[in-house]
Amino acid sequence: MPLAKSLAESRVYRQFVKYFPQPMTQSSPDPTRFILVDTSHRGNVGATARAMKVMGFSELVLVRPRFHDVLVHEETVAMSSGAADILVRAKVVSTLEEALEGVTYAIGTAMTPRDFGPRTLTPREGLGELARHQPVHKVGFVFGSERYGMSNEDVYRCHAVISIPTNPDYGSLNLSQAVQVLSYEWRQALGGFPVQARTPDPQLADGRAVQGALTHWEEALTAIGFLDPAAPKKLMPRLNQLLNRAELRQEEIHILRGIAKGMLERCGKP
Repeated sequence: MPLAKSLAESRVYRQFVKYFPQPMTQSSPDPTRFILVDTSHRGNVGATARAMKVMGFSELVLVRPRFHDVLVHEETVAMSSGAADILVRAKVVSTLEEALEGVTYAIGTAMTPRDFGPRTLTPREGLGELARHQPVHKVGFVFGSERYGMSNEDVYRCHAVISIPTNPDYGSLNLSQAVQVLSYEWRQALGGFPVQARTPDPQLADGRAVQGALTHWEEALTAIGFLDPAAPKKLMPRLNQLLNRAELRQEEIHILRGIAKGMLERCGKP
């Protein structure tokens, strides 16, 4: 049965389509392929699809996955968490050579030191350099199996290997975690996505509003005996500087004036 048809007929995928009917859209061709070699855990495939989609990538290729139904299994689709469209378009091939078709720059994710092989890149500097290369490369990130990583033969097929800086005493990253880190760094190297504001821009209080609040507080502090008008020293100028540093919002001015009003009312001075 064709992969797309079998996935479309799975119960979990039908649930996905019901709530997320629109596939990911892109304004330009995907410049990147993520290649998983000898993957043994279905959940890692689903989580990889999710990590890719979050960063705007869509091309996934599996080389000799342990389970033939990995792309349609419920665990995989569930772990993709809304990225089942990545699984629909994913390909399964028998060799890394097939997976690298069309890729002009392959990057292996080998952690084990070797006495021979391609140069090592760092995510930030190395990927930034690669993103500026002309002509633009079709980049393939190659990830080995969860247990053994990449074989020497597969590493030799890569133009470079990349090393994620981690704690020297504990550098173990889950497969999908590594995909998330590298997809983020690569997206940033390519220009990143704009940050969407989650709250509206604040309406800052102007100088007149701040001075009005200070005048109100001067009355209240005098009423409770904290401020001696005959010897005010530098209390009010210091409060003025404090409020200036706070960059008060208009609503906060209302709060301060409300407190001052309450103090005056308790002192019998409305």
